[in-house]
Amino acid sequence: MTTAAQAAPEPLRLPSRRELARIATAAAALVAVMTITLGFDLSPGIDLKVGELAPTDIRAPRALNYTNDVLTQEARQQARQAVLPQYDYTSERAITIAADQLAAFSRRVTPLDTAFAPETTKAEREAFLQTVLPELSDGARAILEGLKSERWAAVRTEAARVLDVTERNELRDTETAEAKARLSAQMAGGLSDDERTLAAELISPLVVPNSSFSQTLTDQERDRQAAAVQPVVEQILQGQVIVRNGSKVTEADLARIHALALDSTRPDVAALGGWFLLSGLLVAMVISWLRIFRPAFWHRNNVVLLLWLLITIATFALQLTAGRAALPFILPIAAVGVLVAVLLDAETAVVVTSVVAIVAGAVNGPSLELGSYALLGGLAGILAIRRGDKLQAFIQAGAAIFVVQAVVVTAFSLLGERDLTGVVQLIGAAGLSAGGASVAAVGSFAVLGNVFGLLPVAPHLELANPSQPLLRRLLVETPGTYHHSLMVGNLAERAAEAIGADPLITRVAAYYHDVGKLANPMAFIENQSGGENVHDVLEPEESAQILKQHVADGIDVAYQSKLPKTLIAFIPQHHGTSVMAYFYAKAREEAAAPYGGLETEDGKRAADAVDIRRYRHAGPKPQSREAALLMLADGVEASVRSLSSRDEPAIRSMVARIINDRMEDGQFDECDLTLRDIGLVQEAFVSQLLGMYHQRVAYPTNKVVELESRRAAGGGGTPA
Repeated sequence: MTTAAQAAPEPLRLPSRRELARIATAAAALVAVMTITLGFDLSPGIDLKVGELAPTDIRAPRALNYTNDVLTQEARQQARQAVLPQYDYTSERAITIAADQLAAFSRRVTPLDTAFAPETTKAEREAFLQTVLPELSDGARAILEGLKSERWAAVRTEAARVLDVTERNELRDTETAEAKARLSAQMAGGLSDDERTLAAELISPLVVPNSSFSQTLTDQERDRQAAAVQPVVEQILQGQVIVRNGSKVTEADLARIHALALDSTRPDVAALGGWFLLSGLLVAMVISWLRIFRPAFWHRNNVVLLLWLLITIATFALQLTAGRAALPFILPIAAVGVLVAVLLDAETAVVVTSVVAIVAGAVNGPSLELGSYALLGGLAGILAIRRGDKLQAFIQAGAAIFVVQAVVVTAFSLLGERDLTGVVQLIGAAGLSAGGASVAAVGSFAVLGNVFGLLPVAPHLELANPSQPLLRRLLVETPGTYHHSLMVGNLAERAAEAIGADPLITRVAAYYHDVGKLANPMAFIENQSGGENVHDVLEPEESAQILKQHVADGIDVAYQSKLPKTLIAFIPQHHGTSVMAYFYAKAREEAAAPYGGLETEDGKRAADAVDIRRYRHAGPKPQSREAALLMLADGVEASVRSLSSRDEPAIRSMVARIINDRMEDGQFDECDLTLRDIGLVQEAFVSQLLGMYHQRVAYPTNKVVELESRRAAGGGGTPA
């Protein structure tokens, strides 16, 4: 038994080899199932070719950042195509060509220099002009013949300047004709239009390209630009549509499908490792919590199997709906927490709900929104369901789940970019989820309770109905035991309410704790109705064996009546390993009698030789607070009923004595009943007993009846 000062659990003992094997088996089973469920996609691979139409929307089952080689090649090809043709122009080459062409120009116009020299006569100039530069056009020759001597120098100088500028700058072979056409416009120096035309025609044959197209340089530049393109890294979000239904499949689409391994059934080794680690961590936390804080649950295979089953079903459902737009929000995942709260307790339900919420967030993104949605919705259901003893409780739980989940999606929508339509749709999904959780919990908690040997609230209420066949048998065949069981139920229920234990299961367990007395009703004093007591003629040890037998008989009767196993467990625990004090004391007295009684030394030695183990019940000791309360209520009710005076001091003294005896005998060593609980239980018992045995008013009619009964017993006449 723990004390109120013990805020922390006792130091955890190291597990034995047998328990280590149990831990390993339980952990390996759930981790394997969760890892396979979350990490393996057993659907057939997508077999599509470029140009085919997608038969349905193809969505990404998970988020992925990867290098798309197809898009990278397309980007590099575009970079190559964007490269302009490359030419072999260099400034050194241009200068050389310009010098050569100026020299050629000088040689070309040397005859004209002679013709326009001052010492040349007009007749000589005309003769020269008729023979030089035979390639000149008629118009240019006419301009030349009409040119005055003093203007030739200006024409010659400007023509040489334009030729030099043209050749020094890059002149591609594809631009030569265009450059020749622009020569006249480039002439300056105050030349007239005719003079510009003449100067342009003089240098036009000398304008040659200084830059030619180079395939080698072009290819080199294309390669350089393509290499400069960074690989295209695509970010794919979970649930993103890769190919729309009816769309033609492109090479880029196939690359995305391949990157997500949708075209094969090969598992993603990295993802599988991640799921294994996450599953292992979650399972380790659950097992550790159960072993430290709920050892009674941890050592019950049916409870562990139930929790494992619920977590597995939730994991499978979450994986099945992962990545869909609204399906994860519609999933009634809060039903898991509600079921665990009804079948076990709220604290265990919170732990399981937390595990499910982490899985929900992990498989959908990861998504903080869905993780919060599952966690807070589940907590709301746990808080609202309480004990789940009425259908209304499940309706209230569904309403609470809906309100909380609607607030969650609204909050995350305001934080994100979801429009009003999306918010309304998700609120509708929250309504479907909450309604589904209530329906699923109502429809399955009784079935799960029966299959796994757990006793949910509704069957409790049904078993507490006096019309139950076994209770009817108690009433008819053992009325004293039946009345005793009712009184014990009232006491135990009041005490359970005082310390926060389960009052309903405590009361129902009290109703059935003595069903073993049906096998031998007259061996118990409450059923003897003042007749002969069989124990008066039996040896103490024989009487003790009869009392022990009612526990074994009770287990047999309970199994025959198909009572839940959790209820049957109370039958041996309500006596624990306590001593049948009356018969043990009687045995000691009989053993000491031949030696002068317990007052003599020999008598004491003879009494001490009596084996107390023969007068102890087989146990086990109470394993829960409810079983401990049943033990105390059973002892208190029987003892107080035997009191001749039932005033408050007598009742309080008897209650304290029974509780102290059980504590000193170590009956509460295996349950978590604290000293603070003991104080509350004692006050609850005293209060309830005072109400049961309160002093009543002596009505006149009662006095008349009492007088008549006395006179009849004494042979007197009728009262006046």
